[in-house]
Amino acid sequence: MDTFFAGEIATELVKELINVVRRVYLCRQSAEQLRRSVEALLPIINEIRFSGIELPQSRQKQLSELVELLRHGLDLARQVAASSRFNVYRSVQLARKMEKVESEINRWVQRQMPAHILADVHHMRVESSVRFDRLERKMEEAEAVAVGVGEGRARVLEMIEGLGFVGEREGEVVGVGVRVGRERIKDVLMNAGGGEVVGICGIGGSGKTTLAREICKDTQIRNYFGERIFFETVSQFPNLETLKLKIWEQISGNMVIGMYKHIPQWQIDLKPRVKQPTLIVLDDVWSQTELEELVFRVPGCKTLVVSRFKFPTIISYTHELELLAEDESQSLFCCSAFGQESIPATADKNLVKQVVAECKGLPLALKVIGASLRNQPPKIWASAKNRLSRGEAISDSHEIKLLERMATSIECLAGKFKECFLDLGSFPEDKKIPLDVLINLWMEIHDLDEEDAFAILVELSNRNLLTLVKDTQNRAGDIYSSYCELSITQHDVLRDLALYMNNREPLKCRKRLIMPRRQDRLPKDWERNCDQPFEAQIVSIHTGEMKEFDWLPIKCPKAEVLMINFSAGTYFLPPFLSTMPNLKSLILINYGSSCAILGNISTFTSINNLRSLWFEKITVPPLPRTTVPLQNLRKISLVLCELKDSLKDSTVDLPTTFPQISHVTIDHCMDLSEFPSSICEMRSLENMSISNCHDLQELPAEFGKLDSLRILRVYACPALKKLPQSICRLKRLKYLDISQCINLKYLPDEFGKLTSLERIDMRECLQLRDIPRIFTSRNSSLHVVCDEDMALLWKEREKDIPELQVQVVEECFNLDWLVE
Repeated sequence: MDTFFAGEIATELVKELINVVRRVYLCRQSAEQLRRSVEALLPIINEIRFSGIELPQSRQKQLSELVELLRHGLDLARQVAASSRFNVYRSVQLARKMEKVESEINRWVQRQMPAHILADVHHMRVESSVRFDRLERKMEEAEAVAVGVGEGRARVLEMIEGLGFVGEREGEVVGVGVRVGRERIKDVLMNAGGGEVVGICGIGGSGKTTLAREICKDTQIRNYFGERIFFETVSQFPNLETLKLKIWEQISGNMVIGMYKHIPQWQIDLKPRVKQPTLIVLDDVWSQTELEELVFRVPGCKTLVVSRFKFPTIISYTHELELLAEDESQSLFCCSAFGQESIPATADKNLVKQVVAECKGLPLALKVIGASLRNQPPKIWASAKNRLSRGEAISDSHEIKLLERMATSIECLAGKFKECFLDLGSFPEDKKIPLDVLINLWMEIHDLDEEDAFAILVELSNRNLLTLVKDTQNRAGDIYSSYCELSITQHDVLRDLALYMNNREPLKCRKRLIMPRRQDRLPKDWERNCDQPFEAQIVSIHTGEMKEFDWLPIKCPKAEVLMINFSAGTYFLPPFLSTMPNLKSLILINYGSSCAILGNISTFTSINNLRSLWFEKITVPPLPRTTVPLQNLRKISLVLCELKDSLKDSTVDLPTTFPQISHVTIDHCMDLSEFPSSICEMRSLENMSISNCHDLQELPAEFGKLDSLRILRVYACPALKKLPQSICRLKRLKYLDISQCINLKYLPDEFGKLTSLERIDMRECLQLRDIPRIFTSRNSSLHVVCDEDMALLWKEREKDIPELQVQVVEECFNLDWLVE
């Protein structure tokens, strides 16, 4: 009996050992089978993934569960391939896990996937029957190939992502506007010598992803790249290593299996030449660092990057999506509101066009607002038009759908970047924002250096959250740039977004107390809450004419910036300035047709901590002798102001009144003819800019006393005929701009003694015919910007100035920045 039982046990052990060996062998065979099945399923799945079908949310949820299961199975296959043949215990463990996953995937594929997806295909039959019949055949092919999990799981994953997760996240803009730029992008992608990395960028809701999908479905693109078009959604928080591995497998055509958890560097270094051109589409990219990881510069491979942001150091050509034109806007809006591309005969044509105009050409706004007004009665349409014209949301659902969806672009910004974007809501709608005002505001509020503030400006521009007017970035980026004539703009929807995010806080607790639109008086909710102090750091007011008794007795003890935008001939300054002991920046901008006369000037005696003052289109009153010194004022800007000899006849001791002043800007002050001599005693002055002052005939004779002056701009002053001889004593002067002083006839004889001068701009100095001959040994090179004729004169001084650099520039000066 013992022998019999021993024999039975031995037999069972042998059977179990055979099963173990079979499992180990078949497990490794499955990994190889998986690789072959990828190539078999690829043509079928690509036909399905670019069909444009969008599945219901319930199906997407089911498919997402399958995706996780498939990824787990693929990971197991890689572990099997990497495990040692001699580690039997490890192999058996993996084999059992793989059998379980195979069983679950096989059951799902065979019983659920074809029926559900084909049902959805039938349900969403909105295009030609030929296209969908073809799609159904492809689905049936996929089902037939995917009988065994080993054959199907890798490319079934591709099919699921193509059907369920490649969607327009920022608003479906179908058939309207997507043709803009498509041909240019196609040319670059199909040009063998074109850029390896091409970009599509635009603000949220502008139709970037839709354009990318249309390009992928384009017949010429499909003929050029064949089946090697891969669409990957990166998203804000991607699994970078998994995505990188997947993209590399698509490019190289080989699975990365074995002992590697990452792509072997030797594989990347080989840079295999792909047999057929390959296009990788990276949608919804948020980070430059991540993009650098996902771009493989392999010969024959092109990458199309879709993002809200610009990545100029990586992308060779970027197409920026413009907002829709009037006809495109109307077509898209009508598709959402009426289900057709034109205004129905039964609709109020003028009312529809007014609502469309308020959407400002933003596809997402047109789609969301159009959908919200579908099948609504005329009174609701009229209410929507009125609310939009006042800068309000037409309904809670409109606000949530549009603004909350776009808020994701802002929430991901780092602290000061986000705060600086929210500050933009403080400026009035549809007005150019003076760059000088904005940069100074950020410097005061966020304790930034000028260079850091400018870097934030460029970053927000790269993220399409503001627009730099013309060549603002290049001109403002120069080390000796003047911000005075430069400006930015912001789309109304982005301003609404800034206001919306700011207004999430209770009124009393908001960091920014902003009037979102112009009103005759202060808002009623301010009046209802004026019994207690407001916490605001920035206060922005936009009114018409205000008299003394029009103001509310509000208190803002923490306010650091007060911005008053108004349109009036006379304006009484708010009495509550006295409740702002921490005020650092005061900005007064008049949008009226003529300069405004200010009342309540005495209120300046209560703002001793003021650091910067911006007056625009203001009649500057004479300073009384009793003026209390503004001990901390460092920057004064007077733009389009009337001085009415307030400086010329003033008997005020300017150095005593402004003891810390370092920056003075006077621009387009047409009646400025001369300066008081006491300005030469302001020894703290470092930067002085006088521009477009057509009546200015001369500078004070003692100008050379300004021994701290480093930057002097006296440009576009046609009446100026000479510079004072004392200017040659400005030993710290590094930059001098005398461009467009068309009647300036000569430079001072001792001009060469400005040994610290690094750059002089003298374009369009038409009367200058000579350059001083004596140049003292210099501490730095001299960069001269001038016209061609002047360049010849400077060339004669090359022996005296060994490090002379002459730059001949042609530039068109105009007043476009003044046009609103």
